[in-house]
Amino acid sequence: MTRYPSDPTLVTVFGGSGFLGRHVVQALARRGFRIRVACRNPNTAHHLQPLGDVGQIVAVKANIRDDEAVARVCQGADHVVNLVGILMEGGKQTFDAIQHEGAASVARAAAQVGAGVTFVSAIGADDDSTSAYARAKAKGEQAVLDAVPDAVILRPSIIFGPEDSFFNRFAEMSRFSPALPLIAGGDTKFQPVYVADVAEVVARSVAGELQGGTVYELGGPEVFTFKELMEIVLDQVDRKRLLLTLPKPIASMMGAVGDLIPFGLAPITSDQVKQLDNDNIVSDEAKSDGRTLEGLGIVPHTIRAVIPSYIWRYRPEGEFNRGHGPV
Repeated sequence: MTRYPSDPTLVTVFGGSGFLGRHVVQALARRGFRIRVACRNPNTAHHLQPLGDVGQIVAVKANIRDDEAVARVCQGADHVVNLVGILMEGGKQTFDAIQHEGAASVARAAAQVGAGVTFVSAIGADDDSTSAYARAKAKGEQAVLDAVPDAVILRPSIIFGPEDSFFNRFAEMSRFSPALPLIAGGDTKFQPVYVADVAEVVARSVAGELQGGTVYELGGPEVFTFKELMEIVLDQVDRKRLLLTLPKPIASMMGAVGDLIPFGLAPITSDQVKQLDNDNIVSDEAKSDGRTLEGLGIVPHTIRAVIPSYIWRYRPEGEFNRGHGPV
């Protein structure tokens, strides 16, 4: 039974209408928090209303690049959650503008009203990375901690779930392409983490159950190479496709071409190629310090327990291909 506080905490969630956001909003609603979802277009957040009671979830207009709008939607909040991030740059939506300056703006606004902060970054955040994405995430983390020293920083590996941009992307590619690409041999390691597990950690941080001023690294129970993940995709969609190794120089050239394609339609960008230089897994330090899902007492979901429930739609005969519907 959900126990609602007598005076519900107000949580402002930036990026609450997105893939991770909807699960975070649901996790917060179940705990009885009042939720203000800050997004660029509130009309895209109607799907969040059924996740809570009447009036519990309210969407408001705010652009993370607009300091005044950010400050306005933080007014009255007890806690501020920042989930905003981009995988590709486009126009004014640059890594630095969103993941560094935007994160700093949100943290400053939260500090002004005395609110706590949870910032979702990413494994691989590093000031010295060759990837602009990773550098911006690292700068964003530091900016958040500078403004709110007891903020909680969460670094997930790639996140999977029904609306993810990883398994869905390659499963869709397998429908039309004779091959799936293995950049630099596909040896980069990943530790995919289930979206609801990440959302649970966010909710716990808002509830004050995590250590402030700490960086947590969130990964699933298994580590896979990129090649192994492509093999899982093909197995789940019942398709045979060539796994084509792309040497780093060729992948870099493809990424450079991708940089010129607008609206996030490029299959890969040069920065994404650079991100594959390093493994995307939980560090040994985080494990030893208990700054992981397991350290928080959460048993993470496995890929094979979850992706059959949504990747079936990419099979040649859809849900009927294996003699059963979605699991």
